[in-house]
Amino acid sequence: MKIKDHFLSQEIFELKETETKGVWKTSPIPSNLSKYYESEDYISHHQDSGSTKEKLYKFLQGFNLSYKKSILSKSINSGQNKKVLDYGCGAGEFVKYIENDFITFGFEPNDDARNAAKQKTSKTTLVSNLDEIEDHSLDAITLWHVFEHVENQEEMLSIFYKKIKADGKLIIAVPNPTSHDAIYYKEFWAAYDVPRHVYHFSRNGMLKLMNNNPWKVEKVKPLLLDSFYISMLSEKYKKSSLFWLKASLRGAISNIKASFSGEFSSLIYIIGKK
Repeated sequence: MKIKDHFLSQEIFELKETETKGVWKTSPIPSNLSKYYESEDYISHHQDSGSTKEKLYKFLQGFNLSYKKSILSKSINSGQNKKVLDYGCGAGEFVKYIENDFITFGFEPNDDARNAAKQKTSKTTLVSNLDEIEDHSLDAITLWHVFEHVENQEEMLSIFYKKIKADGKLIIAVPNPTSHDAIYYKEFWAAYDVPRHVYHFSRNGMLKLMNNNPWKVEKVKPLLLDSFYISMLSEKYKKSSLFWLKASLRGAISNIKASFSGEFSSLIYIIGKK
């Protein structure tokens, strides 16, 4: 499938299935990939622009933060001195939300986002290299819509494995290209977000990928609000009139269908060590 970078460059990229069936990679990957993040509108990195899109994002974010914290707490039996690394912590919203309940670390390669996280957080340790974290010391590593951006995934999975305790958890949330809204919007589906999203994981593809590594997927949870936000962006890419209404309808339909199939717009994988 050929996909346009609707967000920024308008360039055309292609999705090619990898050796792991159900996992696709964007092709080609630009050598200057960091340039494709350089926009004030890139929602993970900008601050308080007041745009309609950001206001909606912030509104939904409040619900998602509480939900994510709940999943994390249940996964590692929340208690004192539990250590959590948020890998790709962006502007620090999640670590800020949980830093009073956990010992928190954040890793963020983007300078602007990392500086924003420093200003927001008071207890979180922001690291520039994972070597700064002791091996087998973390109770959990979270990647909230980050894993799809990581090109050297095998290397990072090995590093995560080394940093997590024997009973620790790896929690990964990624978009699902076999969801109803992805199938409906096709090349306009906003969560393809090429070339920033290097990889694209179906539910079965993620299960195969982890099972081929020393991990085991223990639970899969939905991110219910993502279908609405992704549908809104997709309708805007299609230049639809009444995009709010159409996106609300499509997001609801996607979640209803997924309640039977399990194919939600975004999925959270709670993963342990084998």
